[in-house]
Amino acid sequence: MTDGYVQGAPRSLLRMEGAALLLSALVGYWWAGQPWWLLAALVLAPDLSMLGYLASPKVGAAIYNAAHSTIAPLLLLSGSALLDDRMTLGLALIWLAHIGLDRALGYGLKYVSGFGDTHLGPLRRSS
Repeated sequence: MTDGYVQGAPRSLLRMEGAALLLSALVGYWWAGQPWWLLAALVLAPDLSMLGYLASPKVGAAIYNAAHSTIAPLLLLSGSALLDDRMTLGLALIWLAHIGLDRALGYGLKYVSGFGDTHLGPLRRSS
């Protein structure tokens, strides 16, 4: 690990883990009989957390990371099971699918040094 970034095989493993999370969330969503239009409408909703960067990089990173950590959607998923609430189940699975997609594509949790600095490595613009 260099400069706080995961590299090599561990980075690849984390990205594969993200793909597995995406696939599992989509299979769960299908199994639960949730409407696909809702998934399409909300799958990018967690990215609204980027608006926190308008306040400052520190606030932006904190809000973005909270919205892109699996903790809250897993708690929501557990709550949906306890309450037998299918809508909440669908929302939790959409959220997890988003996080899985981001990780599979290499978008990691943010550092306060800037939006492009993530635990999976710096985001690079293609030239």
